Amino acid sequence: MESNSEATRPAFPVELEYQSGFDNHFSSEAIGGALPRGQNSPLLCPNGLYAEQVSGTSFTSPRKHNHRSWLYRVKPSVTHEPFRPRLPSHDRLVSEFNRSNSSATPTQLRWKPVADPESPTDFIDGLYTVCGAGSSYLRHGFAIHMYSANKSMDDYAFCSADGDFLIVPQKGRLWITTECGRLQVSPGEIVVIPQGFRFAVDLPDGHSRGYIAEIFGTHFQLPDLGPIGANGLASSRDFLVPVAWFEHVPCPGYTVVQKFGGELFTAKQDFSPFNVVAWHGNYVPYKYDLSKFCPYNTVLFDHGDPSINTVLTAPTDRPGVALLDFVIFPPRWLVAEHTFRPPYYHRNCMSEFMGLIYGGYEV
Repeated sequence: MESNSEATRPAFPVELEYQSGFDNHFSSEAIGGALPRGQNSPLLCPNGLYAEQVSGTSFTSPRKHNHRSWLYRVKPSVTHEPFRPRLPSHDRLVSEFNRSNSSATPTQLRWKPVADPESPTDFIDGLYTVCGAGSSYLRHGFAIHMYSANKSMDDYAFCSADGDFLIVPQKGRLWITTECGRLQVSPGEIVVIPQGFRFAVDLPDGHSRGYIAEIFGTHFQLPDLGPIGANGLASSRDFLVPVAWFEHVPCPGYTVVQKFGGELFTAKQDFSPFNVVAWHGNYVPYKYDLSKFCPYNTVLFDHGDPSINTVLTAPTDRPGVALLDFVIFPPRWLVAEHTFRPPYYHRNCMSEFMGLIYGGYEV
């Protein structure tokens, strides 16, 4: 089989190719004919590849909620050495929130952006938890992280076994290589890396920082539009999914760093995890350009509730109650008459974590 890679990850092209849609069943192949026809796991896959299913839900979840993808790779991902606790340990990550490791306060808190790291710091070492609730072990809750990094990830990949990562870069582009392909994410865009997917982050602009929302036990979906109708807010067609891309070169000592229960574990292997030649399914990483969001607003008096600006929501079993909503306040016209300046004062039964990407802060 021919390789699509040099000894090190090549620079991203100026324009990456993507597929569009949200929660679609996608398919992609880097080599024509690499996807099996008529079945998922044939006795012999094309090109001598190995079939591997990645599940984002239980096998028996209702079909409309079932998430899974089939990956066809040069070498099975299970062929690695046993995982061992990463040393030195990373003591700034939390996924189990209780009185032993967290403190609660009813006071509103506000702080300045974190300083740029002075020493070489990659995405993993620059990651730290700010707040959260619930437990990754109980599969219910969320964590809010931030990151500040100035070094690309070389010869290792990261994976969260705890939950989906919604990454919001505030400074500096991210070149993200995943098992499904590559994504370039700029400030003003977001990217979601589902639970269990391995990825590496390169920093073409040097320093980068941003926000991350991690959710346990569920996945993001588009909010229902109700009386808005069939169109508006975030459109399915504007979500972008990578196309298959792979590298197949010897990688002695390659390290996979896995987050599990808020702790980091490492496993060595002799190949790149980005060796997926073809794949199909609906469980995939994706990105979205926030400038494509179509906001709705009042045209006469008073303000709509902030929920009208929901881009993605992570539902719970209780109708109308989200585990976490990702909401934005984009540039828009505010034309209400005889109305107090935005936003109105309110006391909310849901906790709010707000971050500025660009522009002026509205509060």
